[in-house]
Amino acid sequence: MDTEALKKYSALHPKPAGLTLQYGTAGFRSKAERLDHVMFRMGLLAVLRSRAVASTIGIMVTASHNPEEDNGVKLVDPLGEMLHPSWEEYATQLANAEEQDLQKIITEICQKAAVNQHKDASVFIGRDTRPSSERLSQAAIDGISVLGGQYQDYGLVTTPQLHYMVCCQNTRGQYGKATLEGYYEKLSKAFMELIKKSPSSGENQRDLKIDCANGIGALKLSEMEPYFPKEVRIHLCNDGTKEKLNHLCGADFVKVHQKPPAGLDMKPNERCCSFDGDADRIVYYYKDAAGHFHLIDGDKIATLISIFLKELLAKVGQTLKMAVVQTAYANGSSTRYLEQTLKVPVHCVKTGVKHLHHKAQEFDVGVYFEANGHGTVLFSKAAETTIRELAKEEKDDDKREAAKVLENMMDLINQTVGDAISDMLVIEAVLALKGLTVQQWDAIYTDLPNRLLKVQVADRRVIDTTDAERRAVRPPGLQETIEALVKKYSQARAFVRPSGTEDVVRVYAEAETQEAADALAHEVSLAVHHLAGGRGAPPQP
Repeated sequence: MDTEALKKYSALHPKPAGLTLQYGTAGFRSKAERLDHVMFRMGLLAVLRSRAVASTIGIMVTASHNPEEDNGVKLVDPLGEMLHPSWEEYATQLANAEEQDLQKIITEICQKAAVNQHKDASVFIGRDTRPSSERLSQAAIDGISVLGGQYQDYGLVTTPQLHYMVCCQNTRGQYGKATLEGYYEKLSKAFMELIKKSPSSGENQRDLKIDCANGIGALKLSEMEPYFPKEVRIHLCNDGTKEKLNHLCGADFVKVHQKPPAGLDMKPNERCCSFDGDADRIVYYYKDAAGHFHLIDGDKIATLISIFLKELLAKVGQTLKMAVVQTAYANGSSTRYLEQTLKVPVHCVKTGVKHLHHKAQEFDVGVYFEANGHGTVLFSKAAETTIRELAKEEKDDDKREAAKVLENMMDLINQTVGDAISDMLVIEAVLALKGLTVQQWDAIYTDLPNRLLKVQVADRRVIDTTDAERRAVRPPGLQETIEALVKKYSQARAFVRPSGTEDVVRVYAEAETQEAADALAHEVSLAVHHLAGGRGAPPQP
């Protein structure tokens, strides 16, 4: 390690005094002007991680659905998954180290993680469209270079595209070609194959309006458009030419406010969807003839995909095990429909994509979506081999056809991470193949009315939960109070969990009517404020 070069470059990316940041599920996120040193140091860390696992590592510069002024960074592990938890700790240590201790901490990480400093290191880097992203990505490149790592700068890409490219590189092309063209070709080829089989193939145009959150999704969809079949016509709204990123638009805005984004003109019964700022989440929605807004969130997306995959698995007649993974935020109606009507096992895990992804890996086919629209489907190696063999060798025509559809679905799904472009194409293909309208999809089950609230507290650590965050074990008396409140309402459920990033407690409640859900959420908020050290005045209804 060239100590002098490290000192020199580190001084060009100084850490603001007194700033402490924590690497969480979303990596680091903060105001863009506070992140220069973090980017430089994540460049350093990516080189160490690459040497430790002898693979290419990814660095994605983005703050997803946060306001345009913010930025962030996350590291991508060899198979396109999130950074290993033990390394999240190293990331936090490195980001918060004082300048003079940088060298020492790098040496410590090398010892703890058995990093051979003489090995080659390779890093892929990508960024979103924020004004600060190019400068910050350059800071990361400085970090990579100073420790002698090789890098490939993909420039502007969606977060899932970078995950995809890292996975392709480390599977030596088995997962696909590590280029944007490779991504577009693989997805569009699988999509064309599926659309060809749809009952109404060819004659009817399928129109879809897409709110791109004024982000990277618009750029990449425009690049991909020439690859789409002519039956599919996409109309891009909020394409970033006029307004600010994520401002009054994007998947997060639509899901939280339960209303359409600005900048998208909705006609009754038109299919519309929203991406988030870095295109790793998607939600659908439409307006009915009476002008009412209907949101189709991650739970309903998971249900549609599960119905389709379950039918195909039944047709191929294999004993492949399928399951759906949800969090406590999943609507009770979706859980009930999946378990009781569809007869698919459902597993609940803690909030955070890494928990869902990890659990989904336990099954032959694991479908996971968060209610916010982030999700994908994972196929085990064994399932993939079986399906590809059946698609080639199976003598029975129906079974072989079903296996081919499954094979196309496997190729269309980005299995590394939730991907709005890939998920959108999967949904469009399933709707076309099943001949469903957006209204029929929405009518599969009716969501229980729900309400999500936040309560400011002095210290979020006073709340501790168990049972995939569905029960509070601390402070004493809180869970009993919640249970007593829930008993007052029909089909009700409520839980509280501390935020991962700020001193607030999130409260979720659902019940048979919206009034009941609102009342229950408010009463639970008061209990949290009272028992968990609420800040300021008690919550108002």
